[in-house]
Amino acid sequence: MAATLPVQRKIIHIDCDCFYASVEMRDDPSLRDKPVAVGGRPESRGVVATCNYAARAFGVRSAMASSQALKRCPTLVLLPPRFEVYRAVSRQIHAIYADYATLIEPLSLDEAYLDVSASPHHQGSASRIAAEIRARIAAEVGITASAGIAANKFIAKVASDWNKPNGQFVVRPRDADAFVAALPVGKLFGVGKVTAAKLNELGAQTCADLRDWPLAKLVQHFGRFGQRLFELCRGIDERPVSNDQPRRSLSVETTYVRDLTDLAACWTELQALIDDLHQRQGKARDAGRPHKAFVKLRFDDFSHTTVECISSAPDASIWQALLQEGWQRRQRPVRLLGVGFRYEDEAPGAARQLNLFAPESGEP
Repeated sequence: MAATLPVQRKIIHIDCDCFYASVEMRDDPSLRDKPVAVGGRPESRGVVATCNYAARAFGVRSAMASSQALKRCPTLVLLPPRFEVYRAVSRQIHAIYADYATLIEPLSLDEAYLDVSASPHHQGSASRIAAEIRARIAAEVGITASAGIAANKFIAKVASDWNKPNGQFVVRPRDADAFVAALPVGKLFGVGKVTAAKLNELGAQTCADLRDWPLAKLVQHFGRFGQRLFELCRGIDERPVSNDQPRRSLSVETTYVRDLTDLAACWTELQALIDDLHQRQGKARDAGRPHKAFVKLRFDDFSHTTVECISSAPDASIWQALLQEGWQRRQRPVRLLGVGFRYEDEAPGAARQLNLFAPESGEP
């Protein structure tokens, strides 16, 4: 008998264009030619959740303070979020996805992976399936979406940004190696501004540069994440599209109307956040077993840092140590505090250590 060849994976990553703002422009057509953002009010120290392309032309970006966004764009229309409306729109979009794939992995209200490897639609053409899904979203929901098509999740997600807004891009298997080699290292999953800057300083500007590094060197500089960098810069990503993704973390945070001026003030506020975190942990149906605890701080100059340690049940001394470690890195007034758990993703019985501090890769 002839050997059965493995099925080539066909994965679509679909991302709606400036989702919240698009819904607002759909519901109020008078906003279509105006710079629009959805977010909190500047007087309550709110931030921009998303904005349309007209606002982005002024330098407005997601996660920017609303006050700063209004300084950059005085004519910005800043709208409060309507999450119930966005959730309803998201359900419409996911119903469309379900007509084309059984393996659907939502990443957020407006973003998902679809595995269409075995789809009977369009003679199995992932590009045509993506185009039809996007056309249906536009016709039935009234907003636009962009798509990336590739043989794995990493490349598909990068490709979905290639022709935004309202476009799509396919990376065929024969083109994948060259496509990834040319990518800046900042496009790799998990590489934030700080890690990208460090890689650039060490001489790696692109994935092709990074391929010259032996695995041992990557592990030396980046620990376990070095293994992931070694694979991604070669376009290797074996993660399947999964319908049942476990929750990876749980957190709560607060932005304060007045800055917290010192460590003592931060600790007073942090205790309420810890209580809230434990209550949410108890109520969350999809919560796993805590593996790490972390504290996040954003300072008055908008720099931020996160400190974490391995602990399944942190007590007051651990939370205080995490807070102190983070605050000492800047020693500035604090505008935002957050606490959270990261859940166990190791094999049962794996050894645990307590109080091993390590900043996240996104720390400035």
